[in-house]
Amino acid sequence: MTIKRAMQLFYSTKVNGNIIELEEEETRHLRVLRKNLGDQLEIVDGKGKRYTATLTALHKKASLLSIQSTITSEAPRVQLHIAIAPTKNISRFEWFLEKATEIGITEIFPILCEHSERSRIRLDRLNKIVVSAMKQSNRLFLPHLHELVSFETFLKDYSNKGQKFIAHCEDQPKKQLATNYRAQQDVLVLIGPEGDFSVTEIEQALAGGFVPVSLGNHRLRTETAGVVACHTIQLLNEMNS
Repeated sequence: MTIKRAMQLFYSTKVNGNIIELEEEETRHLRVLRKNLGDQLEIVDGKGKRYTATLTALHKKASLLSIQSTITSEAPRVQLHIAIAPTKNISRFEWFLEKATEIGITEIFPILCEHSERSRIRLDRLNKIVVSAMKQSNRLFLPHLHELVSFETFLKDYSNKGQKFIAHCEDQPKKQLATNYRAQQDVLVLIGPEGDFSVTEIEQALAGGFVPVSLGNHRLRTETAGVVACHTIQLLNEMNS
């Protein structure tokens, strides 16, 4: 039996009428794959559209395609938001971004907490990882990755996102995320740094309407906790769709 390989996806937000422009990085990818003029490609714009297009011009830093057909997908009904402290080892945070994108996260807020061991991120590099994961998983919507903000700023400006949960490791009463999330509703989950949220931060979150939750019986790394939260939410929504 012959197994048909999925067509390689490319990404562009530069769509003008019937023409799509691929910028330098995606054009470089075309050359690596030995694409030629006249070849048909699949393009996603990260906003729900997938184009079948013909390669009409291939230059060093850009390429042009002519759209043959378009498929438009409706945005996901449920918005999944995660606010998470970037890890000291940035590769672990990159792994979280990749897996959360594959699972279907909507929005990611890197947050700077009292116990954070990383105070800077390279948003350009991280966005490339998110784009790559979107294409690899054949998704049409690109998650919104925000700039790093302080925990206090996040609570003040960005925390109105549906059901709200905070996963922390303090010895306090907590509910299971899996049994307390109401499926098919928007949700926001807070995930702390390697050293966990501070007591003050937990109190601020609770005062802001966040419900303390557990993600299981064992202590998880920050990036693992983020992925578990994403998968739990998506699985419950799929089971109750």
